[in-house]
Amino acid sequence: MIRPNLKGLRRLKFLTTTDFPPFSYVDEDKRLVGFHIDLARAICQELELIEVCQIQALPFGELQQALASRRGEAVLAGVAVSASSRLVYDFSRPYFRMPARFVARKDAGLEEPLVESLSGKMIGVVHNTSHAAFARQFFDDMQVRLFSNQDAMLNALRAKKIEAAFSDALALSFWLQRRNGSVCCSFAGKPYLNEQYFGRGLAIGLAKGSPDLREGIDFALRSISDKGIFAELYLRYFPISLY
Repeated sequence: MIRPNLKGLRRLKFLTTTDFPPFSYVDEDKRLVGFHIDLARAICQELELIEVCQIQALPFGELQQALASRRGEAVLAGVAVSASSRLVYDFSRPYFRMPARFVARKDAGLEEPLVESLSGKMIGVVHNTSHAAFARQFFDDMQVRLFSNQDAMLNALRAKKIEAAFSDALALSFWLQRRNGSVCCSFAGKPYLNEQYFGRGLAIGLAKGSPDLREGIDFALRSISDKGIFAELYLRYFPISLY
């Protein structure tokens, strides 16, 4: 890969938020930290733009207007690639895929292949979500119980009222890091990646008509992945892997 020449760029300011841990948040020392912050710096380092690299946190609802008014060059704040977001942003390649996964009790004795172990058994999904739609389409050998929210579903799992729960792996990983989840349960089976149901993942939003910057950021994302830097950042903030 040939590094795009962006050395004439006078500023590369990433716009982010303060309320999206572990992606971006303010720590006990009042510092802006998180996965997105370290990723922004890694991108700047890879593009040899560290001297003009800036990061500013704003309320999520102000990010779009801030980018449009050129108060920043890129939005790095967990923006999902979708038909509606494409109307607003040009996007980098995805940097974070959002799989779905099962969690089950550690004492459930489920074996691989998991779909066969769960055949005929009750699983939980949250009503009116993409995970519920996916389960109806692909898990027709299982009994699907709908829940009004994630907490109710996971409480039912702990109480042994369902055999497994199927949901967003990121949200489930946070639950598994808390005592309620870590004591009883763990991920089971493989991750499910399906763009139709779960989207393309998170990407960096750029102002429309920014081909050179998009090419540069895509280069940086590929490069830090190839060098193992991305994996290092990922494990720093996500000790329970989504995959």
